Amino acid sequence: MNAPADPRALGARSSVSVRPSDGRGAPERAAAGAGRTTDKRDFQEASMDRPILRTFIAYVEDRPGVLNRVASLFRRRAYNIESLSVGRTHIAGISRLTLVLEADEDGARRLEANLYKLVNTLWVRDVTHTASVARDLALIKVKADATSRAQVLQLCEVFRARTVDVAPEALTIEITGTGDKIEGLLEVLRPFGIIEMVRTGMIVMTRGAEEAEARFDSIPVRTAENGAT
Repeated sequence: MNAPADPRALGARSSVSVRPSDGRGAPERAAAGAGRTTDKRDFQEASMDRPILRTFIAYVEDRPGVLNRVASLFRRRAYNIESLSVGRTHIAGISRLTLVLEADEDGARRLEANLYKLVNTLWVRDVTHTASVARDLALIKVKADATSRAQVLQLCEVFRARTVDVAPEALTIEITGTGDKIEGLLEVLRPFGIIEMVRTGMIVMTRGAEEAEARFDSIPVRTAENGAT
C-alpha cells in the first residue's frame, strides 16, 4: 500500500508556473536585443554620414571682397554651391548670405567653423533642421503663341504665378516659392518650349521671434565713416 503524499510537496508542485519558451535561452535573447540596439545606432550614424542639401545663414560686414573670400573657402574644399544669395539687411554695414550646398554632418560643422575664421564674418548658423521659411524667385520666358497662350496662362494660375511681360510669341512668368514649386512649374512648361529662365537663389528666415542680429549688435562694424581701410 502506497504512503499518502505529503501535502507540502503537493502545494509546492501546484505553485510552479511554466512560462512558454520562445526557443531561445537568456543569452540568445540578450544577444538579439543587443543586435537591435547596434543596428539602430549604425543606422543613425549612417544617416549622419550621408551628404544632404544643407542651408547656412551668414551675416558678414558689407565690404569689398567678402563674397570672394566666402566663395574661395568653398572652392578650396571642393564644395559645389547649389545656391548663393546675398543682400543688405536693415542694419547699416551688414550683409546677409544664404548658402545651399551638399555636405554630411561632419563637413557641415567644419564649414561653419571655417566661415567663422573669416575676418569679416559676424554670425553663422546651419538652419537645415530648423523650422524656417524658404523662398526662391524665378523668371521664366516661355513660348506662347495665340493657340497655346490660354493653356500657359491656365497653368500659371494653378501654380499662383503671374505674367509680367507679354510678347506676340512668348510670355514672361514670375513665380515665388520653394524649389519644388518652381521645378513643378518648369516641368509642365517644358513641352511649350522654355526660352530663358533665371532664379535668384534660396533665401531663408527662421520662424518665430528670434533675432539673429541681436547676437552681434555689440560688434563694431567697420565702415568708411569709422575709419575702415
